[in-house]
Amino acid sequence: MSDTQPVPSRDPAARWRHRWAAATLASTLLLIFAGGLVTSTDSALAVPDWPLSYGMLMPPMVGGVFYEHGHRMIASFVGLLTLILAAWMAWQEPRPEIRRLGWIALGAVCLQGLLGGLTVLFYTPLPISVAHACLAQTFLCIMVALTYATSREWGEAAASADDVAGVRAAAAVTTAGVFAQLVIGAIMRHAEAGLAIPDFPLAFGRIVPSFQTPEIAIHFAHRLGAIVVMVLVARLAVRAGRSRDPRFRRPARLLVLLTVLQVSLGAAAVLSGMAVYPTTTHVAVGAALLATSFFLALRARRVLRRLSVAPVASGAPALAS
Repeated sequence: MSDTQPVPSRDPAARWRHRWAAATLASTLLLIFAGGLVTSTDSALAVPDWPLSYGMLMPPMVGGVFYEHGHRMIASFVGLLTLILAAWMAWQEPRPEIRRLGWIALGAVCLQGLLGGLTVLFYTPLPISVAHACLAQTFLCIMVALTYATSREWGEAAASADDVAGVRAAAAVTTAGVFAQLVIGAIMRHAEAGLAIPDFPLAFGRIVPSFQTPEIAIHFAHRLGAIVVMVLVARLAVRAGRSRDPRFRRPARLLVLLTVLQVSLGAAAVLSGMAVYPTTTHVAVGAALLATSFFLALRARRVLRRLSVAPVASGAPALAS
């Protein structure tokens, strides 16, 4: 997306496109929670066929079918919202890069549905299950970008301040760190390694456990990743505070709160023996962390000018925007 091309005048249709994108974003978070419920309740194969459910559009919603078919229903709803948004963008959105992003969103949600179907048909193979989980987070980021790019702020806020606090880089690195942590978490969940280390905060009573199985290594990597994310979020929060701009300070504070909640939920999931709701909420809050950090990265890129080192006549380095 262009940093300089402004959004045309905010007519009612533009406002409604933004609201539609925001509704699709919210529905995506709900879908990720529902997908987490499917895994947490071991309901992935409660419906053994696809695209129908026991050969029906609407099977009896009992037992694990409630979670698995309910997930499919929400996924279909998100797909419909995305289809309408992409078509709407193609019809009325004047910016070609945003129209393309709308079609990318539609392609991603279609691929996500296909991966979900393959997960069932091939009995939840680890690579496909992990790819399904990671694509869900990628689609969430696409919807964050579409929601922000159609907002009033995007149209009004061209880069107008120097990034003296280094918020741009900190937000980008934090987003990458959170996404990497979610990938490790997806591997851990689908490899059934959530209780490979059954105690917390220590690991088998030690700081570093003995890596007797791959599951222990995956689980411990996820814990180390949590520490890295906490450091990155703290660094971003400090830089956002130095910027003295509420557009960065407030989301950064939210990011800190979400991080504290996420670590607490991770501990609760282990100590409760992977109880359904702490574990599923842990998945959903992880998605919210990614969405918030990615939004901060987009906002910083939009409203802050990157500082770079350029030579001056004397040969000494100087800051130039």
